[in-house]
Amino acid sequence: MDAASCLRRRSPRVAGESVKMTSNFRWFLPTFTLLCLLSRVSGQRKGAPRDLKCTTNNLRAWDCSWKAPSGAGRSALYEVCIENRSPPCYRSGKTNTKIPTLLPGDHEITINPLHDSGSSLSRFTLNEKDVSFIPDPPEILDLSADFPASTLHLKWTDRGSVFPHHSRVIWEIKVLRKDSMEVVKVVTHNTTLNGVDTVHHWSWASDMPLECATHSVGLRCYVDDPHFSGRKEWSDWSPLKNVSWSTDSPGKVFPQDKVILVGSDITFCCVTQEKVSSAQIGYAKCPLIHLDGENVAIRIHNISVSEDSGTNVVFTTKENIYGTVIFAGYPPDIPQKLNCETVDLRGIICTWDPGRPTALVGPRNTSYTLSESFSGKYVKFKRAEALINESYQLLFQILPDQELYNFTLTAHNPLGQSQARILVNVTERVYPRTPSSIKVKDINATAVTLSWHLPGNFAKIKLLCQVEINKMNSVQELRNVTIAGADGSRYLAAVGRLHPYTVYTFRVRCATEPFWKWSRWSDEKQYLTTEAIPSKGPDTWREWRSDGKNLIIYWKPLPVSEANGKILFYNVSCSSDEKTQSFSEIPDPQHKAEMQLDKNDYIISVVAKNSAGASPPSKIASMEIPNDDLRTEQAVGTGRGILLTWGHDPNATCDYVVKWCNASQAEPCLMDWRKVPANSTEAVIESDQFRPGVRYHFFLYGCRNQGYQLLRSVIGYIEELAPIVAPNFTVEDTSADSILVKWEDIPVEELRGFLRGYLFYFEKGERDTSKMRGLESGRPDVKVKNITDTSQKTLRIADLQGRTSYHLVLRAYTSGGLGPGKSMFVVTKENSVGLIIAILIPVAVAVLVGVVTSILCYRKREWIKETFYPDIPNPENCKALQFQKGICEGNSGLKTLEMNPCTPNNVEVLETRTAVPKIEDTEIVSPVAERPEESSPEADPESQVVVSYCPPVVEEEVPNPGADEGGGASQVIYIDVQSMYQPQARPEEELETDPAAGAGAAAGYKPQMHLPVTPAAEDAAAEDGADKSAGYRPQASVRAWNLASPDSPRSTDSNSEAVSFGSPCSINSRQFLIPPKDEDSPKSGGGGWSFTNFFQNKPND
Repeated sequence: MDAASCLRRRSPRVAGESVKMTSNFRWFLPTFTLLCLLSRVSGQRKGAPRDLKCTTNNLRAWDCSWKAPSGAGRSALYEVCIENRSPPCYRSGKTNTKIPTLLPGDHEITINPLHDSGSSLSRFTLNEKDVSFIPDPPEILDLSADFPASTLHLKWTDRGSVFPHHSRVIWEIKVLRKDSMEVVKVVTHNTTLNGVDTVHHWSWASDMPLECATHSVGLRCYVDDPHFSGRKEWSDWSPLKNVSWSTDSPGKVFPQDKVILVGSDITFCCVTQEKVSSAQIGYAKCPLIHLDGENVAIRIHNISVSEDSGTNVVFTTKENIYGTVIFAGYPPDIPQKLNCETVDLRGIICTWDPGRPTALVGPRNTSYTLSESFSGKYVKFKRAEALINESYQLLFQILPDQELYNFTLTAHNPLGQSQARILVNVTERVYPRTPSSIKVKDINATAVTLSWHLPGNFAKIKLLCQVEINKMNSVQELRNVTIAGADGSRYLAAVGRLHPYTVYTFRVRCATEPFWKWSRWSDEKQYLTTEAIPSKGPDTWREWRSDGKNLIIYWKPLPVSEANGKILFYNVSCSSDEKTQSFSEIPDPQHKAEMQLDKNDYIISVVAKNSAGASPPSKIASMEIPNDDLRTEQAVGTGRGILLTWGHDPNATCDYVVKWCNASQAEPCLMDWRKVPANSTEAVIESDQFRPGVRYHFFLYGCRNQGYQLLRSVIGYIEELAPIVAPNFTVEDTSADSILVKWEDIPVEELRGFLRGYLFYFEKGERDTSKMRGLESGRPDVKVKNITDTSQKTLRIADLQGRTSYHLVLRAYTSGGLGPGKSMFVVTKENSVGLIIAILIPVAVAVLVGVVTSILCYRKREWIKETFYPDIPNPENCKALQFQKGICEGNSGLKTLEMNPCTPNNVEVLETRTAVPKIEDTEIVSPVAERPEESSPEADPESQVVVSYCPPVVEEEVPNPGADEGGGASQVIYIDVQSMYQPQARPEEELETDPAAGAGAAAGYKPQMHLPVTPAAEDAAAEDGADKSAGYRPQASVRAWNLASPDSPRSTDSNSEAVSFGSPCSINSRQFLIPPKDEDSPKSGGGGWSFTNFFQNKPND
C-alpha cells in the first residue's frame, strides 16, 4: 500500500479527528507518513496488487483496473471487496472489473489475490473524484453529400438512454479533405441528453464543390453531467466517414450552373484525368490550385453581377476544354408598397413593388406566394420576366362572412427569401371601378336626372359619388351624392340648379363609406337643358337723329344666362299719355329700330321672345333734357379702360348711362353703352373694342322721370401713342435774317393722343450735305424751339444769315412720344444794304488812293522823270568816237571801234566808297600808259581812286602776236563820265543817308576802252559791273552779244582774240542800246532812287 492509499484509507478518521487536533499535530503527521511507507515496502515485498484506477463511460458503472503483483500468473484470480456494499465482493480473472457506481465519498476497496500465497492483500480508498468520465466514441449513423449544394449532411445518435441524468453534450466535428487528410473545418455542436437515444443532424456547406476531392468527417463528444464530480474527458474520435464523387465522364467542372450572391467567394474545380493548362472566368485568367491527381481548382473573390446569360468558367487542357456557367445575383428584396384592396367586394387585389432587381431571370427568378393566415389559403405568383417599374399583383377571392384578412407575401429565389405582411378590413379598402353608361334625363329646364352603372357587390355598404358639372366659360362645380349600395345595379342622382338652354358636361366618380379612394372619372356626357322664358328684358338705349324727328332704338342681345333659349324676335313699342304704337316683330340678328316721333314724351318698350315665351319689357324714355353748362373734357385711361367720375345727383331716379363711340365717327355715333347704378359716382369703362391711340368720345347721362340729361362729355384715349405723321408745314415768308413758317393740324386718327406741342429744329446745311441726326442729343449746331402752345400755327425764326441755306424739321409730340418729322430746305434772301456798302467802300478807297497818287506824282514829276527816264546823250554828237570810212562796206578786216591814244585828265574823287570795294581798289588808266604794278596787300583799302578820262580819240591798235598770253587780250570797259554833266554834286546828307542811291548816281556813260583782262577777271568784272552800274549801257553785257553775227566783225588776219564790237555810234550795230530785262540778267545792287526821295523835293524845285 502506497502513501496515497494509506492517506486515502485513513482520511475518514483523520477527517473526524481533525477538529480535535491540537498542537501535537506537527509531530503526528511525519510519524504517520513513515508508517505508511513501511507498510508499502512490506506489501511490495510480498507482491500485492497496486495502482488502482477507475473510469466510467455512462455514469452507471465504474470500470476499475489495477496492476497485478509481480510473479502472478495468467490464471490468477482476484477478489475485489467493497466495504458496505451488497454484494460486498466480486471475483475476476483479469486485472479489471466493473463495479456499480458508488455514492459520493470515500470507499475502501480490498483486492485479494486468490490461490497466490506469495501475494498479499491490497486495500485502496476510492472516491468519485478519482474516477474519470470518458464517454464511448460516438457512432456516426450516416454521412451524405448534397453535391449540387456542396453540402455534407452528418447523422449520429447520442445514446442518451445509457446515461442516468440529463446532461449537456458538446460534440466536436472535424472535416478533412483530400487524401492527405487536410483538416479544413472543426466545429462544435451542443446538444442535451434526455434519457433516450436521439439522432442528431449537422450540415456543412463546403467552400469547394464536394466533387473536387474526398471529404471525411470525424466526431467526438464531451458530456458535462452536473451530478458527477470526477474528472470529465473527451471521448475518442469516432471512425472517419468519407464521401467522394465518381463519374464515367473524362472531365467535368464543378459546380454546375451555380447561383451565388454577388460579392461572394467561390471555388471552381475541374475533375479530369488530363493535365489542365489554364483556367479563366469571363475574360480573366485565374491561378490553378492543385488537388488530388490531375484535379485542379480556382478561387474567385468578390464576384460581380452576371449577365442574364450567366458568366462562363473555362478550364483548358491540351486536347479539351471544360467549362460551366455561374449566375451571380441578389436575394429577393422585401416587397415594397404592399397594398390590398377590392374593387367590387368579390375579390381582393394585392399589389406590390418587387424592390431591387435580383439580376436573376428565367428559372432562377423570384417567385411570390400570398398566404392568408385566418383561412390558411394561399395563392402563388411567378413571373418569368418582370417589366421595369411595373407593380406585381395577385387576386385573392373574398371568403363569405370574412371581412378581416391577414396576408403574408413571401418572395423566394435560389439566394433567399423575404416577407411582407398586411392586415386588411375589406369593407374599408374599396377602390370602385370606373362608372360607365352615363345617361341624362330632363326633369325641367333647371334640373336633370343622372344615371350610371357601377359593377360590384355593394349591398352592405353605402356609396359616396361625386358629380362634376362643367359649362362653357364657367368654373366647374362638384356635387356630392350619397347612395345606398346595391349588387351590380344602376345608380341615379338628381342634379338641380342648372341654367335653361345651357350645354353642360357631366362626369361621375364614386367611393365607399368609410372613404378609401375615389374611382376614376367616368367618360364625359354633354347635355343641353330645355328652354325657359327670358329672365330679363334687353338692355336698351336710344339716340335722336340730328334732325330731331327720328329716334333710333338700340338694344343688346341677351346673354345666354338671361335669354334662357334661342331668341327668335323682338317686339318694340312706344306709348304716351295719348296713344300706344307697336311695330312689327324684328328678327333676332337685328338689334335696332328707328321710329318717327314728335316732341311729345314717349316710353319705348322692348321685349325679347323665345320658344318658351316673352321676356319682361325693357323701358326707356325718349325725352332728352338739355344742359347748357356742358363742356368737353379730356381724360387718359390706364391701358385697359378709362375712369369717369361725377358728382352725386340727388335728382336721379334711375341708373346712369355711359355711352361711347369713336370720336371720328359722324353723329349720332354709338359704339356701346353701359348702365351704372344710381348710387355710383364713378365707373371704369372697359371694352374689348378699345384700341391704343384711338380717340373715343364718352357721354354720361343722368336719368330722371321725364328723360335723360347729358351730364359730362369726355374725350380720351385708353393709351396715348406717338403721332404717326409729321405736321404739314410751309414757308410763308423769307427775308435776309428770318423765316416765317406755317403748319396745319394733324388729323385725329393720325395724332393718336392729345397734342402737347411741337419741336422745331433748324440748322445750316445744303440739301445734299445736311443730315440732321441725333436731334434729341443736344448738338450745338442744331437749334431747337419747343412750342407748347398747341393753338399756335406759325413761327418766325429770326437772327439768321442772309443768302444761307437752312434745314428745317418740324415734329409733333404727345404724352405717348415724339412723332416723325418733316424737313424742308430754305435759302434766306440777300442783304441789299450790306451789298451796297460792300461795293461803295472799295470804290471810295480806290478813288481816294488815285487822287493822293495823282497829287504826289504831279508834285514829283521832275524827280520821277530824272529817276525813271534820265536824258540819254545823242551818239551823233559824240566826238570821242571816230569811225573809218568804208566801215559799212563790209570790210571784215577793219575793227568797228578804234581808240586813239590820249593823255587822261586826272580826276580826284574825295568821297570814300566802301560799298563798292572793287571800284575803290581799281585804278583806271589809259591804254597807252604803262600797266601799274599790283598793289601790295598792305595798301590802304580806303585810298583815293584816280579815274582817268580819255577824250574822244580814235586809234587803231594792232595786237602784238608775240605778246604775253596772259595779257594778250584786250577788253572794252566803260568809264563813268556822268560827273562831267552834273553841274552840282549831291549834298553829303544824301550820300550818307542812302549809299545805294549814291552808287547808282555815280554810274553814267562809260566810253569803251581796251583793257587787258583775264577770263576770270572778265567774269568778275562783268558780275561787279552788272551789280554796280545802273546808268547808260549801250552794249549791255558782252556775253549777251552774238559774236558770230555778221554785224559783229571779227579779225581774221591775226590769231589774237581781240574782237571788234559794235558801237553805239557805229552804223552797223544791231544791239539794243538798253537790252530788255530778263530773269537771268543780274539786278542792280543799288537803285537810282529811294522811297525817301519820293517825298523829298529837289533843290531846284
